[in-house]
Amino acid sequence: MPEEPYGKEITVAFYRTEMGSEPVRELLLSMSKADRVAIGADIKTLEFGWPLGMPVCRAMRDGLFEVRTRLDGNRHSRVFFCVHAKHLVLLHGFIKKERATPKKELDLANRRKREVEYERRK
Repeated sequence: MPEEPYGKEITVAFYRTEMGSEPVRELLLSMSKADRVAIGADIKTLEFGWPLGMPVCRAMRDGLFEVRTRLDGNRHSRVFFCVHAKHLVLLHGFIKKERATPKKELDLANRRKREVEYERRK
């Protein structure tokens, strides 16, 4: 089995909607450079260290995981992902404003995860 490039354990892919948009990429591009760099560093840590646990990554449920990034100004970012075909598929991201993860954010990530899994079965 060939190794991943540059010693990566797994590579990252962005979830793409039927209309062709990539929600996590768009979220990152809307953020400040400092925030993008911080989130990108945590995603890179996952690429080279997968599987990885807290504090960078946390398993949610049913194959859904989150990348946990602390940003300047006591803010926190979460990017949900699943593992599919040797890729970390970045499904959904948001800035966390409450201690608990909002149900609507989890539901959206899970819906996108099911879409990715459905595509695999085709």
